[in-house]
Amino acid sequence: MLKNHLRRDLQWLKRQARKDRRITVVLLAGVPAAWVRQLPPSDLLGGSPILLALSLGLLGGSAAAWLMSAYLVTRTLKARREPAEELRWISRIGRGKEWAFCSLSAYVAWHLLQFVTAVVLG
Repeated sequence: MLKNHLRRDLQWLKRQARKDRRITVVLLAGVPAAWVRQLPPSDLLGGSPILLALSLGLLGGSAAAWLMSAYLVTRTLKARREPAEELRWISRIGRGKEWAFCSLSAYVAWHLLQFVTAVVLG
């Protein structure tokens, strides 16, 4: 009875991890596309040094979080053989999803900074 419950729980965790991996891959594709679309090179040159430093810090933070997420997701491509490896696989996907959302959050913060700057200075 206990073994069946554990097997069922592991199956549920694996299904959830597959959904999370799809979400993470979409975020990993969407965040760089959003940065490329929103960040023309001329925007970095103007403005005060403080705003430029904040913008570059958010861009760097987003890039670092994106790279960490991509690293964790690529580590999940390897085949799993035993339940302990499957649990590590599930954990990596969850952490990759968290890092992808951190990257998205840095992009949103940068976008909000640009909006507030435009409202205040414009």
